[in-house]
This record gives sequence, C-alpha cells and structure tokens, in this order.
Amino acid sequence: MLDKLKEIEKRYDELEALLSEQSIMGNFSRYQRYAKEHSDLSEVIETFRDHEKTRDQIDENQTLLNEADPEIRALASEELAQLDEKRVMLERRLKLLLLPKDPNDERNVFLEIRAGTGGEEAALFAADLFRMYSMYAERCGWKTEIISTSWSGGMGGFKEVIVQMEGLGAYSKLKYESGVHRVQRVPVTEAQGRIHTSAVTVAVLPEAEDVEVTIDPNELRVDVYRSTGHGGQSVNTTDSAVRITHLPTGMVVTCQDEKSQHKNKAKALKVLKARLLDQVEAEQAAEISETRKKQVGSGDRSQRIRTYNFPQGRVTDHRIGLTLYNLNDILDGNIEPIVEALMTHYQAEALKGL
Repeated sequence: MLDKLKEIEKRYDELEALLSEQSIMGNFSRYQRYAKEHSDLSEVIETFRDHEKTRDQIDENQTLLNEADPEIRALASEELAQLDEKRVMLERRLKLLLLPKDPNDERNVFLEIRAGTGGEEAALFAADLFRMYSMYAERCGWKTEIISTSWSGGMGGFKEVIVQMEGLGAYSKLKYESGVHRVQRVPVTEAQGRIHTSAVTVAVLPEAEDVEVTIDPNELRVDVYRSTGHGGQSVNTTDSAVRITHLPTGMVVTCQDEKSQHKNKAKALKVLKARLLDQVEAEQAAEISETRKKQVGSGDRSQRIRTYNFPQGRVTDHRIGLTLYNLNDILDGNIEPIVEALMTHYQAEALKGL
C-alpha cells in the first residue's frame, strides 16, 4: 500500500508543477483536467503525509525510550500509545481512500417506486416512501422532479411513481435503497384491526450520460394519447401523454405529467436511457464477484431489504441487522442514520476484499 501511495504522491507533485506552467495555464481545458485530478488526489496525499509524519514521530519516541531520564522515558511511552492509535486510524482512512470508486456515485438518480403485493395498502405505502425520499432529498438540498405517476384508486396511493433527484452524491447516498421494502400495519380499510403485510419495490438508477447510451430512433415505437389524472379523469384535451417502447428489449416508459408532448417525450427518453444503462451494468456485474456487486450496489432487487413495522414503531434493515425505533422520524425523511450505516457496512466489506 505504501508503494502505491508513493506513486500517487509522485503524480501529485507532477500535477502541482504542471499547474504552475504558463503553457498549461493558457490552455483552459488541460488546466481544468489537471486541476480536477490534483483535487481528487489531495485528500489521500494529505492523509498519507500525515501518516508519514506520524511514523517519524513514532521512531523518534522509540529512540527516547533509551534515555537515562525516567521522566523522558515515561513521556515518550505515553506519546507512543497516542501516536500508534493515530497511525492505525490513518491507515484505515488510507485504505478507504484507495478503494475503487463507483463511477456513478456523483450522479443524479431516477428513483422508481412501485406497489407490490398488498393491493391498495401497498399503493398507500408507495406514497409514504415517495414522501420519505422527497423529504430526505429536501434535507440534502437536492432538486426533485416527478417524471411519471400512476395513481391507484381514490385513496391517494401510487401504483408507480418515478422521480428524478439532482444533487451531488445522490447515487452514492441512495444506491443501497434498491430492493423490496416491506410494511406491517393495520390498513385503513381493515375493520377488525388485523395487521397486514404488504410490499413496495424501490429501484435507484444513475442518470445516464448521452455518450454512454445510444438509442437508435428506428428502434423506438412512440405512442401518444390523452393524459388521465387522479381517479382516471381526463386532465388534458390534447394527446400530450407519451408511451415509448424500446423494441429490442421490450422496455416501456410512459410519461404524462407535463402538458407538452415534447417535454413528456424528453422525460421518457431520460428514464429509458437510465434503465438501459442499468441493464448493461447489471449484466456486467453478473460476471464478477459478489464483493464487487456489493461495491457498485447492483445486488438482487427481489431480496427483501427492509421492514417497516408500525405497531412496534420499528424499522429493520435485514442486510446489516440494523433496527431503529423511530419509525415516524424515518418516514419524515430522516434516513441518514440508515444511509450512513449501509455505506459503512459496504465499505468494510470492500476492505475485506483488499
């Protein structure tokens, strides 16, 4: 690891020299590229240099243990314990910084929430999860935009809702939310007070760049129709809703939330690109190790990942055995403790792979 860090430090020093050259400063695109690389390496280099300084201090204090003066030996021994603790902490930090980065981590996301087993109760919980993630996005300062909604009956639930979330690190925060979310509670329609179990599926897709996913217009079937609103009533007198079918894969995306057919088509194409990118990455991930799958957050979405138990006021994430008894707070968007625990867990798993 130290050899690798010395190579990185050499590159960091080269970049500092390049950034001070007049020829580079006069070339904006090259300067920007070098400045970004320099910035990306700065944290690991600062940590590495702190680690090297700590090791030098440890060597100095070990020398002082041979001093004749007992007070100097005692002080050196005390400081050695503190320095060794710091060294261990810095080495762990360096290992984390050297982990392969998920290239999607800084991307915006498409969050897709779909009602599963449980009928109307599942649709109502889908609406609860939509509210939870929307409030979390607000806490993070992200911009949210509803792409598509499909209502269920007249109780305010969703069969499906797709929302785009734009913000720094959105995918890194939400990628572990993909999977089946189970709810246990007494439905509002339950006369005898029995607890029902329902399920909602969440999918988190990184937004695709145009250069990554190329769609041949000849492989698309675009249908337009009249938008319908909550409860099925018509909300538009023109054919502004759009349904796009990707013929090679059979993927279908619909969008009707905008009054403009052009805007609905643009939104639907964005979602289609994200789904196609996700499919490609899932196929690639299937060919590599389970550890790597966890690192890129491409695990099996059919797996039940979390249970929300209303009678007990409890939320349990089954992947890491985390249980919290603040259900209402979590549904109000305070999911950061769960997000952080998941990120820490998968970082630890990745470190084992090193």
